[in-house]
Amino acid sequence: MELAEPGPDVLALDRQVCFALAVASRSVNALYRPLLEPLQLTHPQYLVMLALWERSPRSVKDLSGSLRLDSATLSPLLKRLEALGYCTRRRSATDERMLTVELTGRGRELRIEAEKIPPAIVERLGMDLDELVDLHRALSRVIAATDRSPVPAGTEVPTGSP
Repeated sequence: MELAEPGPDVLALDRQVCFALAVASRSVNALYRPLLEPLQLTHPQYLVMLALWERSPRSVKDLSGSLRLDSATLSPLLKRLEALGYCTRRRSATDERMLTVELTGRGRELRIEAEKIPPAIVERLGMDLDELVDLHRALSRVIAATDRSPVPAGTEVPTGSP
């Protein structure tokens, strides 16, 4: 009797999508760190600023949904950005439950410096721009697939969606 060769190990670390995503995320974030330090921003704060540069003012609920962060994670980021003078947080005059975040002049001016970051990241990665566009598309499909995937009972996936 001949034994069949075992197939690939489905639990091999280097075959795991979650591992590749986690390492890539940490590695790319590390590339951002020295570029963001002069702006006094962490990577999560930078993401908040990107959302605010797209549209300001915005409600915290709207920001939470766009950034896919729960309010407990987003709130300290906003407090720090406000302390830096990049944005303000105010209760809505028409609905006191709604907190609105708005860029300050200083926050709007910061965008000029931030515009240098994406090309610097592309250069540091040393990847072809078309490759990065394809990667973005693939990751967007992964995100969409996870949005469609049912979440087991008792497990919470913070999307910030209403």
